[in-house]
Amino acid sequence: MTHLSRYCTGCSEERLFEQFHAEPASCPDGPEGDCQEWACMVCGDAFMIGLPLCEQASSHASRAA
Repeated sequence: MTHLSRYCTGCSEERLFEQFHAEPASCPDGPEGDCQEWACMVCGDAFMIGLPLCEQASSHASRAA
């Protein structure tokens, strides 16, 4: 299982985090099955890594003069 050491806001200190879906290609939320969700092993607070970039503003958006 993959672990990552990060600051946890829930615990207010450095903690180990683990992936929700650590098995390769097992995450139902990712297009390739790669899990982006990490949870604190102590309190369960979570964060995401590698979120996809937002699409550019639509061509219908107006521009300031």
